[in-house]
Amino acid sequence: MVRVKRGNVARKRRKKILKLAQGFRGPQSSLFRIANQQVMKSLVYAYIGRKKKKRVFRKLWITRINSSTRQYNMKYSHFIYKLKQSKILLNRKMLSQLAILDPSAFSNLIKVTK
Repeated sequence: MVRVKRGNVARKRRKKILKLAQGFRGPQSSLFRIANQQVMKSLVYAYIGRKKKKRVFRKLWITRINSSTRQYNMKYSHFIYKLKQSKILLNRKMLSQLAILDPSAFSNLIKVTK
């Protein structure tokens, strides 16, 4: 049986993992086995974080819209309901941007929904 050394392939694989582990503290950035475990865990956290980010931003937009509608004596849920009834198709991101950057346009939306 012929001996297979795998030197080049194994080195490339280990270097790739250690490159991903740069910036980790202690042996997690320099020892391959520990770094490999930590990189796998960090990739899982990154995946979860990308999903969580969407939820957090939607929550922020809803909070901003709610605080802006309360100034006009209207609740958020009632405002969204009235927007849908009047067939105004603006998403929550755009509504929160309007509430912050262009209060006059937002007040016009409030008038339309009342």
